[in-house]
Amino acid sequence: MEPVKNTKDRIVWHRACHVEDIPEDGGGCALIEGKQIAIFNFARRGEWYATDNECPHRQQMAVARGMIGSQDGEPKVACPFHKKTFSLQSGQCLNDDSYRINTFPVMVKENQVYIGL
Repeated sequence: MEPVKNTKDRIVWHRACHVEDIPEDGGGCALIEGKQIAIFNFARRGEWYATDNECPHRQQMAVARGMIGSQDGEPKVACPFHKKTFSLQSGQCLNDDSYRINTFPVMVKENQVYIGL
């Protein structure tokens, strides 16, 4: 499938997976344009998020395997190795200001998950 371009916002939407490929209240990973993207189905909130899969703390491809939750109402993911916690909305590390991950828009349409790059 060809990526769908949104020239207004300069977003190119890439089909990443089927909805059922990502566990409820968990994450998975997709390779898009040579980049590992972590995708999260935050079912408890009815929301989807996408971030870099690489944790900047130790450059490990592990964020998709992290635990998701909330901190003061903000959705977050904790890296499974060293517990650096990142906002799923902004990508800012919530327990160490020197780290940040990229976040990406997510669109769910007709049982497919699309990531905007």
